[in-house]
This record gives sequence, structure tokens and C-alpha cells, in this order.
Amino acid sequence: QSLGLPITDEQIQEMEANLDNIDFKMAAEEEKKLRHDVMAHVHTFAHCCPKAAAIIHLGATSCYVGDNTDLIVLRDGFNLLLPKLARVISRLADFAEKYADLPTLGFTHYQPAQLTTVGKRCCLWIQDLCMDLQNLERARDDLRFRGVKGTTGTQASFLQLFEGDHSKVEELDRLVTAKAGFKRAYMVTGQTYSRKVDIEVLSVLASLGASIHKICTDIRLLANLKEIEEPFEKDQIGSSAMPYKRNPMRSERCCSLARHLMTLVLDPLQTASVQWFERTLDDSANRRVCLAEAFLTADIILSTLQNISEGLVVYPKVIERRIRQELPFMATENIIMAMVKAGGNRQDCHEKIRVLSQQAAAVVKQEGGDNDFIARVRADPYFSPIHKQLESLLDPSSFTGRAPQQVAKFLKEEVRPALIPYQSKMGGKIELAL
Repeated sequence: QSLGLPITDEQIQEMEANLDNIDFKMAAEEEKKLRHDVMAHVHTFAHCCPKAAAIIHLGATSCYVGDNTDLIVLRDGFNLLLPKLARVISRLADFAEKYADLPTLGFTHYQPAQLTTVGKRCCLWIQDLCMDLQNLERARDDLRFRGVKGTTGTQASFLQLFEGDHSKVEELDRLVTAKAGFKRAYMVTGQTYSRKVDIEVLSVLASLGASIHKICTDIRLLANLKEIEEPFEKDQIGSSAMPYKRNPMRSERCCSLARHLMTLVLDPLQTASVQWFERTLDDSANRRVCLAEAFLTADIILSTLQNISEGLVVYPKVIERRIRQELPFMATENIIMAMVKAGGNRQDCHEKIRVLSQQAAAVVKQEGGDNDFIARVRADPYFSPIHKQLESLLDPSSFTGRAPQQVAKFLKEEVRPALIPYQSKMGGKIELAL
């Protein structure tokens, strides 16, 4: 109307008055008869708006309705997920800060390695989620509107409506795009927006799934070690057969659903690859499933992970005991250095330690005993020059390097600033119904 077409205020007011007056029964009957969902609703809307019936869907195509709507929904879906992801990062950041200094045994190949801290390990999880936060923001911000492009993307029907005035067609495209809340529209489309857009959207969600799967796998492994557990309710039953069980079922649920989320990206990959020319309809049913399921799955695993991160339980004594089992061997280099400073010969010391450590290893592996390496060092007169230093040489905090400082710097400079846009949505805890 603003560009000069003969559309009355009365027709527009009639349509506005009936926006929520949807006769779903009639729409279902129309779709059964017409075998076309959009036209079923066009007819139903026209029935409510007899004065506007002649101009409803004027110049448009089903994908003008459907694809533009999908892009709005995808954008809104990201806007629902992003604050949830930010809340999870915030909760884990609080956890990392609290345990920034607590030494724990680090693992490579799931074998004992050097020490790290509980907070530093948590920062590995947070860093992945911060990457996901960035990726989701980018994918949302990269979305464009399909806009007003016509049946095969040429805008021919609109050019005809405006009697060959190209500038009015371009202005219509710009106005509709702006009214939908988008800054840009795709400059060229077929009948649909490129299905590669769906690949981009589901790729970042699949990547989020991979991050959460890794985090929750770590929590499950730590639960087995009895070092860290997810929240466990007072009356919760871990196993119907084994009353003592404390299964990490929330983390297992996240892994299970994340696995599903990661596979969904295969759908748009295949869909985009088999689109014929300006479009073919074998995309439609598939997209109705995979796009919705991806956002719903991401939503529930973020809610579940928030619940986990708000109730993580740490068992410092168990962590300390595991360190005591492994630290003596890790301290051998420190012991050698101390002996050399006290006047010893490095090669002699190395050989002494090699023999004692092998003996201690045999006690652990063959007899099932505790690591008695330090007791053997204390009992050997050769090491008497450093006996008084052994306690300080075995202080776990001296083996964690700059882990505490890394946690503080990472949280201050990278994590907290990334959460600023979501501060108003960092609200209360979340409880899971099941």
C-alpha cells in the first residue's frame, strides 16, 4: 500500500483484527482437500477476511511464507538457547573459581599424568562452551531474511505488480525484511533460501552437542573415581537391583541426547546436496523434523547441564588420596634436584630412585598395597641430607604450575566479558522434573 498498490486501510485493519482468529478445524479440512498447507491457511484466513480476500497472498509463493517464517523461528530459537548456554557457563565459572587452587591428578590417555587443579580442568569445559557461545551468536547474526523474491527467486510477480518499477520491488524487499527484524536479506534465492543455511545452523548445534558430551563424559568418569559427582537427591534410587549405586544419570542423559543432536546435522547436509535447480520438495518433511528436534534437544541438554553444574559435589579427601598414590613417582625429579643441591651425584641418585620406585611399583601392582616409595626414601640413609625437605618437595600445590593463575586470568579476561550481554538472564537455579 505504501508503495502505491490499491490496498485499502479497511482491508489491512480487517486482516490485523483476525490475526489470532484461526479456525484450525477449517484449515485441516482445507488441507485435506487441497493437499497444500499454506493454501489451506490462505483460504481459512480469507474466510475470516472477506474484504481482504482478494489481496491475501498477492504475488507471493508458499516459500515466501514458509521460508521467511523458518528464518524468524531459527533466529528466535538461537535467542532462547543463548541465555541458557550463558547460564551454564556462568555456573561452571563459579565452580572453577571456587576450586581454582585445589590440586587434582591430571590424566592423559586416561592414565595418571601431572597434577592440575579442579578449577583448571573445569576451565577446559568452559572454553569449549565459550566457543559454542560465539558460534551460536555468529550463526544467529549471519542469518538473513529470504525476503520478497517470488516463485523462482526472480521477483517477476512483484515486478509485474509494480508495472516494471524495479526500485519499488527492491524497496518492498527492504521494507518487509526490516519489519521482520532482519538487517539484511539474501540477495539471490531460488524458490527457497539456500539449504546450506540449515547446515550452518545445525552445525553449531551439533558442535555444542559434542562439547556437552565431552563434559558429561568427564563427569561420569570422575564419578567412577568418586572425586566429583553430579547432584544426587536424598531419596533418589541409583539402581533397582543395587541399592548402593549412585549412577550419574543426568550426565548420561546429556550424553545420550547430545549424540542424537550431533547426528541431526547429517539431514541438512544431505538435503542441501540434492536440491534440484531452484528447489525440490523433498526438503520439506525432513526440515520439519530435524530443525525442530535440534533446537529442542539442545534446549533440554542445556537445562540438564545447568542443573548438573549448579549441584556438582567435590570430594577433596578422595582427590587427595589419589594424589598421594601417584605423586611420589612424579616427585622423583624434585628429589634428584634437591639431592644434587645437597652435594649428591645425579647419576647415583637416579639409580637409587630407579630401584626404590620399581620396588614401590611392585607393591602397588603385585601386592595391591599403597605406594610406599617415600617411606623407602625416608628409610634409606643415602637420602638423609634431604629427609627434612620431603614434605615440601611433596606439596601438591607445587606441582600445579600456573593453573590457579590461568583460571583467574581466563575467567576475568575471556569468560566474564562474554557473559555481559546475558547478565539480566542469569536468574535462579533450575530443577528437573525427572
